[in-house]
Amino acid sequence: MSKLQSLQSSHANTELNLKFIKQNFSTLIKVISIFLMASAIGLELGNIYTVITNSKLPSNLNSIFWIERFIVVIHFLEAVVAALYAPFKKKMPIQYGIYTFFVGTVGLLELFRE
Repeated sequence: MSKLQSLQSSHANTELNLKFIKQNFSTLIKVISIFLMASAIGLELGNIYTVITNSKLPSNLNSIFWIERFIVVIHFLEAVVAALYAPFKKKMPIQYGIYTFFVGTVGLLELFRE
């Protein structure tokens, strides 16, 4: 095998490995993001319950709530962008908007890549 063939084979293997890593990393991000978004919704529902029942939450949770709300707003904006852009890619806007809300930027990247 010549050096050129060896380099081409090595390059193809590297490209295949990078594609495999990228796909697995993307899947990991999706799973974690869905879990965290569901947790954020649960936290917010719990917070609403405490307000309705006039209960008090520990004050050290305030920073967690602000971070959670910021992330939910960012995901919501990404979902709106995905829902608006989905028809151009022949996707269902509501379905893709909800998907993007839960998986975040990865959903937008998938939409723009297709």
